[in-house]
Amino acid sequence: MPLLLVASLITLISTIQARDLLDNEIEVFESNLLDAKRLELQHYIQLAQTSIDHILRDEHMPEKAAQREVKRILNKLTYGADGYFFVYDEHGVNLVHPVLDDIVGNNLYDMQDINGDFVIRNLLAVAAGGGGFHRYVWNKPSTGQNEDKISYAVQLPRWNWMMGTGLYIDDIAKEVANIRVEFNTNIRNTFFTILIITLATAIAIAVIGIAINLHEGRLADSRLRQLAHKSVRFQVNERRRFSRELHDGISQLMVSVKFRIESAINNTAKLRVESHAEADRSKCLKELHQGKAALNDAIREVRRISHDLRPSLLDDMGLQPALDSLVDHFQERTGIIAILTVALPRQLPEDIEITLYRVIQEALTNIERHANAQTVALEIGPGRQRIELEIRDDGQGFESEAPGEGIGLRNMRERIELFGGEFKLHSKADVGTTLTAWLPNEVSYNDG
Repeated sequence: MPLLLVASLITLISTIQARDLLDNEIEVFESNLLDAKRLELQHYIQLAQTSIDHILRDEHMPEKAAQREVKRILNKLTYGADGYFFVYDEHGVNLVHPVLDDIVGNNLYDMQDINGDFVIRNLLAVAAGGGGFHRYVWNKPSTGQNEDKISYAVQLPRWNWMMGTGLYIDDIAKEVANIRVEFNTNIRNTFFTILIITLATAIAIAVIGIAINLHEGRLADSRLRQLAHKSVRFQVNERRRFSRELHDGISQLMVSVKFRIESAINNTAKLRVESHAEADRSKCLKELHQGKAALNDAIREVRRISHDLRPSLLDDMGLQPALDSLVDHFQERTGIIAILTVALPRQLPEDIEITLYRVIQEALTNIERHANAQTVALEIGPGRQRIELEIRDDGQGFESEAPGEGIGLRNMRERIELFGGEFKLHSKADVGTTLTAWLPNEVSYNDG
């Protein structure tokens, strides 16, 4: 619809401009034709003046004879089918008219054409003013119809006669009408051509749009399946890790506590039988103390896992204090110098904050286990409409630009990509490793 509307507006504007241009061109064309006819009339008048000039300059010829001779010459002086000369005296009486003999001798001074124009009166006026043109409506001999006519009239000073001739300009009107008809035909053909092209284009766009929508629908379905697969895999990995930590940490500690308590119970039972055996009492107390220590270790492990699942400091204090605490514990535990720089203009969405925290936590864990580094630099700052995270270490690194990713790297990458971010890892042997990640300012789950 917008395409059809724009095409219609363009066609309408083009048509209006074309019509305005046509009017201007027709006006110029008509003016040029009239100028040509005016020049032609002047030439005819000059020819007539040349034909009678010898009589007008002959002072020995009697006036009546001279007038008769001039009338005779002008009556015979015709051109074309409708070209002739006419003569009127100063009062408007017709003296010469080769075509309309019945008006010869009649006074036409007050005669008007169908438009109310005083034809003879105006011709006498322009002739008395030194000669000029006048346009009016007059009967055309060849058709018998009233047509537009333009005449040129001059004065014969010897007798104050007005002599003139004219050309009918209905052919100009017909030519202009033909041009308008041809133009309208061209405009109509152009309009239908544009309409057909526009409809064909609209149909093609609709077909392409449908095809693109179908293709995008398939891609969206595929990306949704990939997202679901990633989400499921991520959850499975997290549950597997959680299960491993429970089995390897808390479960072992609980088993140890159980053994210690059972041993203490057995030793207590012996004390009842053997009464007051100091060595058994000391052994029982030792087992209970060891059980207490194991239980404390289990409590700490539960707290650590709980902190890993959702760090309370992040909820209570925000990202900066939570990262400070994480980095401080990392330095105390490993002896690796860690420099944290956070420059965020405002508080981030909760999901973005937890993602940054988890990625940094996982990265520090990998550095502790594999990098053999001395220092680590962590920087978080705003980029162009997104948050940028960079983690650099000076550890042993590796040569491959795209190493086989372990579960830690894969978890980091999937966390970042789950929110529409980007994840890059660059490493070089004996130089170190740089991890760079970009996340949007707002939560935007990636569909692929």
